[in-house]
Amino acid sequence: MVYKRFVFFLLLAFLLMSANVFFSKANTKTVVLKSNVLKVNEGLNAEEVYSNLHSANFSLPKLESFKEALNGFYKLKNQGLVSRNIITLIDFSLSANTKRLWVIDLDTDTILLHSLVAHGRNTGDEYANSFSNAPESYKSSLGFYVTGEVYNGKHGKSLKLDGLEKGINDNARDRAVVVHGADYVSSSFIQNNKRLGRSLGCPAIPIEITNELISTIKGKSCLFIYYPSDSYKRSSKLIS
Repeated sequence: MVYKRFVFFLLLAFLLMSANVFFSKANTKTVVLKSNVLKVNEGLNAEEVYSNLHSANFSLPKLESFKEALNGFYKLKNQGLVSRNIITLIDFSLSANTKRLWVIDLDTDTILLHSLVAHGRNTGDEYANSFSNAPESYKSSLGFYVTGEVYNGKHGKSLKLDGLEKGINDNARDRAVVVHGADYVSSSFIQNNKRLGRSLGCPAIPIEITNELISTIKGKSCLFIYYPSDSYKRSSKLIS
């Protein structure tokens, strides 16, 4: 009888210990989840987020462009204009012959994609230097966008964009400025022509990543086209 009681209490102690371990792990997961939500909703310091980015062997964007993208994202998130914690950052201060597009998951602080991206034919040759919101300008527009509908057009699978900044990029939909794949956005095109090909104003990307990129950023995520422009900084209400 004494032996049976001993075994019973030993079993009970083991079950209690197992339950404590389980609930401890569950609580840890809850804290991590809450931490991610707070970070996105309350605006963790941009330098802190930047220093915690997991690059997955990709090079990081410049801190200045990332700070502007993150600050604008927080404002758009608070206004309910974006619903996903993903930023697509395009840095048009860099050479078109380098990868200057990043897709960043803010829930995990991970760079998901890093790619070549084209600018408009009248925005510049290898380097972008002139931007416009005007129809038929064939120029890129700076600033913040939210991703819209996916559709199949003359470039195959494409993603509509809505420009969120009046007078800067709000003609994007009327101008048919969309994310799409293009054969002139490739390393082989650069080798043959000394520079990347150019679009009519769209942020065109390599054909081989089109499906993955569009599937990743569709559904009201934030896309930001950066360039160190004084006139843009004076006009934009989304950067600080």
